[in-house]
Amino acid sequence: MEASSPFTFAIIGLIVGFIIGLVCYRLFSKGERNVATLKQTLLEREHQIADLKKGMSSHLTSIQERLDNIRHEADQLEQQVESEAAQWKLSSVKPSSPSTLNADNDQHVAMPRDYAAGKNGTLSEDFGLKENKSQDSTPAQPPRY
Repeated sequence: MEASSPFTFAIIGLIVGFIIGLVCYRLFSKGERNVATLKQTLLEREHQIADLKKGMSSHLTSIQERLDNIRHEADQLEQQVESEAAQWKLSSVKPSSPSTLNADNDQHVAMPRDYAAGKNGTLSEDFGLKENKSQDSTPAQPPRY
């Protein structure tokens, strides 16, 4: 085979054309670039979500630990109150719920009145509408210093 045979030129032309086509496809393909950028942003978002989950998990764990500490301290205070009540020989001290306290207080509270007792109280219907008779008979005097 000679170096200048037409088959040699055809094979070299096909190889060079294939390489040029591959390079042009990679350089000018917008779809390929968009897919690559979407994959990159997807990976970044997944990483951010994983970080947020990790941070939230540690935050919730610390809140749970604080609640456990508060419950433990409340139990200790209750035991201390009971032991001091026993030391002072008091009847057992039971914590009362707010609903029972409100029910006891509601029994002692009288119903509110719409109007004051008596005729011309400040809550009467005609308060401030009728003029005072003592002011009509004597004119007001300016104060003397």
